[in-house]
Amino acid sequence: MKITDLSNYNTQIEIEVYWSDMDAARHVNNVKYMNWTESARINYFIKAGISMAFDGSRTGPIVAWQDCKYIFPMTFPDTAQIGIRVTEILEDRIIMEAAIFSKKHKTLAALSKQVLIPYDYGKFKKSTIPHSWIEEIEKIEK
Repeated sequence: MKITDLSNYNTQIEIEVYWSDMDAARHVNNVKYMNWTESARINYFIKAGISMAFDGSRTGPIVAWQDCKYIFPMTFPDTAQIGIRVTEILEDRIIMEAAIFSKKHKTLAALSKQVLIPYDYGKFKKSTIPHSWIEEIEKIEK
């Protein structure tokens, strides 16, 4: 699937760029992009009904790996439009992709990939993906 615009993502959020998001190089600091993808990921999990109660009572997602390719430097004022999707489900992990677009410039600003592991917060160990997660993800990604 091509990354041309937000229409390729069934789950989307918008986040306003603040002056304080910029660094000495006068563009949004690279760490903010990771914050934005985290917000999009949490929104996706809520939409899928995946518990965000990390209280030890159930299995929840945990980030095992993530990267970010920076394509276009965003600045204040702007709005980050983030689309996120699951690209692959394996036995023990979910692969996600988040695309960050500049609303002001109508262009792709960054692309991030994440690997999420189902984690049993009560036993403090990796788990298998609950079947309910797969069902809900499949509904979202239709």
